[in-house]
Amino acid sequence: MVLGAFVASLLVFVAIGAWSSRESDGSTEDYLVAGRHIPPWLTALSSVATNNSGFMFIGMIGFTYRDGVSAAWMAVAWILGDMLAWWFVHPRVRRHAEAIDAVSVPTLLATDTDGSVQRPVAMVTAAMTFLFLGGYAAAQLQAGGTALHTLFGWPLEVGAVLGAVIVVIYCFSGGLRASIWTDAAQSVVMFVAMLALLGYAGAAIGGPSALMDALTAQDPSLTQPWPVDPWTAGPLYMLGFIAGGFGAVGQPHILIRTMALDNADHIASARRTYFLWFIPFYAMGIAVALYARALVPELAVAPAGLSGEAAQNAVVQATEGALPALSIALLPDLWVGITLAGLFAATMSTADSQILACSAAVTEDLLPERPTSVWAPKLATLAVAALALGIALFANDGVFALVLGAWAILGAGFIPVLLVRLAGRPLDTSTALAMLAAGVGTVWIWPHVPGGSVVYKLLPGILVPIVLYWARRTVLPPSAGAEDRFPSPSGGA
Repeated sequence: MVLGAFVASLLVFVAIGAWSSRESDGSTEDYLVAGRHIPPWLTALSSVATNNSGFMFIGMIGFTYRDGVSAAWMAVAWILGDMLAWWFVHPRVRRHAEAIDAVSVPTLLATDTDGSVQRPVAMVTAAMTFLFLGGYAAAQLQAGGTALHTLFGWPLEVGAVLGAVIVVIYCFSGGLRASIWTDAAQSVVMFVAMLALLGYAGAAIGGPSALMDALTAQDPSLTQPWPVDPWTAGPLYMLGFIAGGFGAVGQPHILIRTMALDNADHIASARRTYFLWFIPFYAMGIAVALYARALVPELAVAPAGLSGEAAQNAVVQATEGALPALSIALLPDLWVGITLAGLFAATMSTADSQILACSAAVTEDLLPERPTSVWAPKLATLAVAALALGIALFANDGVFALVLGAWAILGAGFIPVLLVRLAGRPLDTSTALAMLAAGVGTVWIWPHVPGGSVVYKLLPGILVPIVLYWARRTVLPPSAGAEDRFPSPSGGA
């Protein structure tokens, strides 16, 4: 019953992606940004799904399972940062992308105020997209493998390979449009599934008070309200993860959805739908993680015979399967299959959108001349899928660590340059490259700074390049007449 429900549900998700291709006109622009014809409600649901699939259902739930109630503060800060991004940056991204006819994020980052494209910047950001977003996609393949391992006992590698095959099918069937429609379908399925799971969990234990009692009996630290001292490190912890939420505007697979929106004036409508869906989703994810810790506590116990880093890695891998494990423990077989098919489809549709963003970067920015055939991005899709699968098969980090690492690197590299471009300020090639290097370098160095573990590394990764830009502007003022203001997000904000 479980396997049948899983396969049938997965086939429905794949069919939805294939069905969406009927609207394709066969052009490269349609393949990469769906012809900029996506309505706001669909943009919103897809953005929620691609932002939070493997990260939320596998990584964040596993993190909350291990750390307890205090993990909720990360969610609060993340949502605040995401709100800042949606309010101030996404409207400008949509307008600017259409104005310069950009179908890739590196083109956004490399186009100067006079409309010229700085080829070194385009190539470096495209290479970064290929490498680091490919690593992010690998985390989604790992998440899918974790779900299938928990459900059927299959080796993690089998799930990763199956996920890569499905990703290629998604991409070839309809490009970004197929990814977006599949995102929307699995968002609805997972929302309903999480509600059902919480209903069964509440019936098994009781309400919030009973849940807290169960967690306290297991480990009092699980109900500790703050992850760090709220009067000293607490504000820095919050600021770090506010930067983490804001970091969405540095992720090509998320920005590409904003670029695909049908009209820049529809940003406000998309934003409302996004948060009406995202906030309850995140709250349910935290609640599911806490109920999972209370009902299936054995996931936190390292296997006998392991110690040190090996034991820690084993616990991370086991706890990142908390959602599938709780589903198996509580739900009827039919709902187990549907829920985990939705989870698997969620991770795969995120992976395919990341791989499509990489394909856009390769074909539009990394190659010396833009190919005109739609087969060029499709071949690039195969190459990126192979890279992601290779990382997924051999990486030792869990999904949570892989996502936060790639998220920080892409955000620190891209956000400062993007903000300068959207502000209409002049940015020469050497300064842009220096900002990219400063952001990535800061992210690499920050974990080794004393006390650096308190603050998510994306915050200093954004601030250092901005300070560098300010310093360069002070020493070398902009040429006379250069645009030097931040344009108003009229209409859509």
